[in-house]
Amino acid sequence: MAVRSIIIDHALVLDKVLSLWPSLDEVQRAMVSCHLSIGVYKKNDLIYHQCDSPSQMYILVSGKAKVLKGGFGGRNQIIRVVKPVEMFGYRAHFSNEHHRTYALAFEQTIVAKLPMTVVEQLMKKNHQLCLQIIRHLSVLLGQSDDRTVNLIQKHIRGRLAEALLFLKDKYGVEDDGCTLRIHLSREDLANLSNMTTSNAIRTLSTFAKECLIAIDGKKIKILEEEELRKVSELG
Repeated sequence: MAVRSIIIDHALVLDKVLSLWPSLDEVQRAMVSCHLSIGVYKKNDLIYHQCDSPSQMYILVSGKAKVLKGGFGGRNQIIRVVKPVEMFGYRAHFSNEHHRTYALAFEQTIVAKLPMTVVEQLMKKNHQLCLQIIRHLSVLLGQSDDRTVNLIQKHIRGRLAEALLFLKDKYGVEDDGCTLRIHLSREDLANLSNMTTSNAIRTLSTFAKECLIAIDGKKIKILEEEELRKVSELG
């Protein structure tokens, strides 16, 4: 559900979107400006729904979002997380199918939306944009391949260590240099690591006892990154 009570600077949002596609000419930039819409979402608001028709490309302007897939027994798996300024939610359009995933906001999040019909028009006129989108999809496919193998083959400690390092690489750290710049619930960490919430809690506590991390509510500090990487690599 979109929140409409705050004032959005359309020009600022447009600038961020256009910064993602520097190869667009003036006519193409005007086309983006004309068709761009903006949604504001609170924490856990739905951005798009599994089985929806993929009519929009989404660009995360600010905040954080997660892409999930519903599984058996009501369990959800976090497939990927999205950071500013990044495209998401458009793969299904090119494969001519409905969304296989759904997306939620981690926190208050601003999302720019552009109709896929407009994206296709831009791609037909701008080969550099085509290459950029192909590269982005290729990177996501490679990351998905790696995560699939790791989530299946690694033990619980390795999976959780990898998830913490993945979040650090994706969102960075606070000014102290070690606190993750994202505050996840234990359930979200479990869904990202393909484990139960109770296992995620126990493994986090073990990492804290081993002084690999420090925990303050939902805040997690990575104290020994190299040791955590060894845990992740050993699986």
